[in-house]
Amino acid sequence: MQDELAEQAALRERVKELTCLYALAQLADRQGISLEEVLQGTAELLPPAWQHAEVAAARIVLDARPYATAGFREDGQAQSAAIMIDGQRRGRVDVVYTEPRPVRDEGPFLKEERNLIDAVARQLGLIIQRRKADEDAKRLQDQLRHADRLATIGQLAAGVAHEVNEPLSNILGFAQLAQRHQGLPEPAARDLEKVVASALHAREIVRKLMLFARQTPPQKTPISLNAVVEDGLSFLESRCARNEVVLVRKLSGSLPVIDADPSQLNQVLVNLVVNAIQAMPEGGVLTVATGASAGWAWLVVEDTGAGMSQEVLNQIFTPFFTTKDVDEGTGLGLPVVHGIVSGHNGTIRVQSAPGRGTRFEVRLPVHTDARMGVTAPQEEDRAGDEAG
Repeated sequence: MQDELAEQAALRERVKELTCLYALAQLADRQGISLEEVLQGTAELLPPAWQHAEVAAARIVLDARPYATAGFREDGQAQSAAIMIDGQRRGRVDVVYTEPRPVRDEGPFLKEERNLIDAVARQLGLIIQRRKADEDAKRLQDQLRHADRLATIGQLAAGVAHEVNEPLSNILGFAQLAQRHQGLPEPAARDLEKVVASALHAREIVRKLMLFARQTPPQKTPISLNAVVEDGLSFLESRCARNEVVLVRKLSGSLPVIDADPSQLNQVLVNLVVNAIQAMPEGGVLTVATGASAGWAWLVVEDTGAGMSQEVLNQIFTPFFTTKDVDEGTGLGLPVVHGIVSGHNGTIRVQSAPGRGTRFEVRLPVHTDARMGVTAPQEEDRAGDEAG
């Protein structure tokens, strides 16, 4: 009779353990549930699976963030298992008894409970790895879709630019010829000035479209990135001062030479700096930095402005997308930057959040000889902060 009761008790414990693991599998497979909800839900599943459920509490810790049931405390009789992800300990699973219980196989815990808590920790590790893999795959798909969309838009932009360029040149040319006629009535002269100004503006848009679509190949030559930055900033300092923006230079004193088109890189700098100034209508700090590492020279333009949401970040390199008023921009500044950087076999990274400013980092490959140890002429070390 006593053996029969023991077997029934053991069977009840097995049922509780299997129920816990089954509920964990269902929880992990639930659509639309966050990882935080999975971890908290798993913690809630654990106490009923232990022998003394009435005094059991549980906690799951992942990357130092706890997910605990009510009544959990550190000083109880505890059983723990490590959560391992990619060979690294990222957290643990804890089950405690808040009141003393008789000693069994492992303190007050059963041998089967050790197996269960280890199984839960393993399952959580697999769930977290799977979530990360899914997130990485989604991010890669989004990047591929974005790249494909930019390529399609680039082809369309190049076609439009070519088609528009010839009639636009004719409009501009004939308007300028008409301006040379003697004795033009004043209203006609004013109208011709507007025609010429509009045509020049349209031609600039076409030029930017060509840059974005990489239809204007860069005229590369070995140059100093610092020299390009200093030349560009010399024209932008007064604009910063007018807008109460403090310009801080952090230019490395010894940069390797890069192969680049100086006029196109100047366009990159101007577009990024002007965007930064416009993001700080009440003033702020604009930091322009240069440096080099692992075969790349980099340029950073960082502001303390309004920042951007993720939704805006996803579209900033799409032509004609803009959050500015109609008369403040064409939505081609950042797409042009993207086109120029891509045409130089470089990369551009953006970090931004609402209220936290924006940081653009442009990386460009160094000149071949520079990789073998030939660097640009030593310039005055500007590594310290310099307000302009």
